Amino acid sequence: MTARSDNDRLAADRGVGSRWVLVTLCVTEITSWGVLYYAFSVLSGQICADTGWSPPAVTGAFSAGLVISALAGIAVGRWLDRYGPRWIMTAGSVLGALSVVAVALAPNFGWFVAAWIAAGFAMSAALYPPAFAALTRYFAPNAVPALTALTLAAGLSSTVFAPLTAALDSHLGWRDTFLVLAGVLAVVTIPAHFFGLRRPWPRIEHHHHAVEHPTRTARSLPFIALTASFALTALASYAVIVNLVPLMTQRGVSTGAAAVTLGLGGAAQVLGRFGYQTMVRRIGVVPRSVIVMAAVAVTTTLLGVVTSLAALVAVVFAAGMARGVMTLLQATAVTERWGTTHYGRLSGILAAPVMVATAVGPFVGAALASLLDGYAAMFIALGAVATAAAAMATATRARALSTAAQSAH
Repeated sequence: MTARSDNDRLAADRGVGSRWVLVTLCVTEITSWGVLYYAFSVLSGQICADTGWSPPAVTGAFSAGLVISALAGIAVGRWLDRYGPRWIMTAGSVLGALSVVAVALAPNFGWFVAAWIAAGFAMSAALYPPAFAALTRYFAPNAVPALTALTLAAGLSSTVFAPLTAALDSHLGWRDTFLVLAGVLAVVTIPAHFFGLRRPWPRIEHHHHAVEHPTRTARSLPFIALTASFALTALASYAVIVNLVPLMTQRGVSTGAAAVTLGLGGAAQVLGRFGYQTMVRRIGVVPRSVIVMAAVAVTTTLLGVVTSLAALVAVVFAAGMARGVMTLLQATAVTERWGTTHYGRLSGILAAPVMVATAVGPFVGAALASLLDGYAAMFIALGAVATAAAAMATATRARALSTAAQSAH
């Protein structure tokens, strides 16, 4: 009886501790995404106007940070598997705050680029991949509810920080706004990561018959197909986000209405995530991947076809829901196929080309629009890219899942 009571008490303590980790990460992801990612989209125009640097150059510096984040994420994943998230995410918060200060104080363009490269290293240690790795291990074997809660919370980051950044900029200018945001990032996330993630890193519980070396997994056809399908879908999705307003204005929609429509698409991302746990229970991992990526392909193509404002709003909303589910699909892709043993390392390898595609997506979209002489044709071409991604997803079934693992899906 005593042993059972002790076990029950330990299980309860683990549950409370894991929930505290989830609350911590919800707060820090809202703040980290808001400061390190969304603030730039609000301030980029002011940066160009104040410095005289061209929009492509300014955006290119930010994109360089995203590429660095992708590449550094592989090493971060390896560290996470071994040591857990506390120190790497705390370090990411410290570096993030310092790099945003460096952005604010940049006296020339070279300094500005270097600051965003430093921010890229911070992003690799502070944004979704390490947070997903933490929740996947702490909430194993059923981490989907926790991952869903995290992405629902983090989906509010643009809702909170875009207007906050705009309000600060109207009173302070872009440099002082970044300094204030750096302070917010430091005050909120550094102590939260240091104290909120102060829990023992759980041991791996194997749910697969055999665990192969991560290098072998990364070179396997299912993993390569999975990585390619996510990267191509990300390329299409982020090209859509940046080029949607130009598409709509080209069709006679006012800039204000186009911006509201884009915002509705962002809200739809959060709504789409509510249904993901039901999808996990009812649809297998490979069919689910194909369905969601096909939804991205269909909605992207329709944006190049429909012309009325009502139809555009409906398609943008559907596209936002699909894009929101994609975040959770990526968060669970490794676990559902290869377990949690090398989750950090494999998810880092998976995330690298996805982040690169995210960074170059806007440029690819603009280049296609110029090459194809219009945004409508560009969206249809991107729909074809996303269709190829959905087709690749059919080849992502991993080998030798155990009965326990299969029953979860």
